[in-house]
Amino acid sequence: MPRTDFVCAQAAIPARSAISFFERYLTVWVGLCIVTGVTLGQLFPGLFRAVAALEVAKVNLPVGVLIWVMMIPMLLKIDFAALGQVKSHARGIGVTLFVNWAVKPFSMALLGWIFIRHVFAPILPPEQIDSYIAGLILLAAAPCTAMVFVWSQLCRGDPYFTLSQVALNDSIMVVAFAPIVALLLGLSSITVPWDTLLTSVGLYIVVPVAIAQAWRRALLARGVEHFEAIVARLGACSISALLLTLVLLFAFQGEAIIRQPVVIALLAVPILIQVVLNSGLAYWLNRRMGVQHCIAGPSALIGASNFFELAVATAISLFGFRSGAALATVVGVLIEVPVMLAVVAVVNRSQGWYEAGLATQRS
Repeated sequence: MPRTDFVCAQAAIPARSAISFFERYLTVWVGLCIVTGVTLGQLFPGLFRAVAALEVAKVNLPVGVLIWVMMIPMLLKIDFAALGQVKSHARGIGVTLFVNWAVKPFSMALLGWIFIRHVFAPILPPEQIDSYIAGLILLAAAPCTAMVFVWSQLCRGDPYFTLSQVALNDSIMVVAFAPIVALLLGLSSITVPWDTLLTSVGLYIVVPVAIAQAWRRALLARGVEHFEAIVARLGACSISALLLTLVLLFAFQGEAIIRQPVVIALLAVPILIQVVLNSGLAYWLNRRMGVQHCIAGPSALIGASNFFELAVATAISLFGFRSGAALATVVGVLIEVPVMLAVVAVVNRSQGWYEAGLATQRS
């Protein structure tokens, strides 16, 4: 019979103990960014064309800076020393890795093919179909690395499992993100330049991780309290950079949104299905394998969440500000918080059902 995991750790993850004001209302801020960006894009088109022209090797400099300001504070929380704990959580981590890397990107590609290329195709701009699918694939090709700490605490997840799972996912992402994206885009008959894709991996994964880890060591050398205080203060900078990036994106997407506002709702459909599918699959597999609830909860949340910051940055690099790919990744940002909070609520409310199943397996 499957055995249950060890007693769940009670220590707190070295991050915020609860979802912050900015994060809780992220959907509201994104909605305001849509209105602000579209309005400014219509009022000052010349200004935003000038911003779009500030490129070096297909990388937009203002957005590149904003992405770093957005990502580095989040990556500060990652402790790669936690990789040493992977064996202690082998079954839960195995389930999450399976969902993150073997199910989620491929299921999103399938959902994109079903809904974007077929079901919704008659009411979408035909020249953007491939780009929308590419954006959805980029969104699903990498698991979230920052917000999952918050989700894990909200569902009373084991902090050491979350730390080790995120550290392992970040390590895998360095080598797996580009091949998975290239494979799925190729299967979707979408041409992607490998040099641009690899440049995106270097700029938006390798370099920020290296900077964040060096900075992390320097901060921790001055004490844990100093480190946690700096991380807490930097959270507002990270969210502000995200919102400013979205204003720029919607300034360039304004014409498309005004012409077809329903596009955002249509793009949300496969994203919502993907979250339900992957969180449910991870949760069920953990229960079948006898994994404790405090592991299954964060496993389901990590399995369902997306690294939307990386997706937005890569979509801009590969396809441009005005692309359907950029818009599709932004829709992921729009619905991230309310959907993941709903998953947290389901995980918490189903704990009795989950643990009853474990008791039956033990008997």
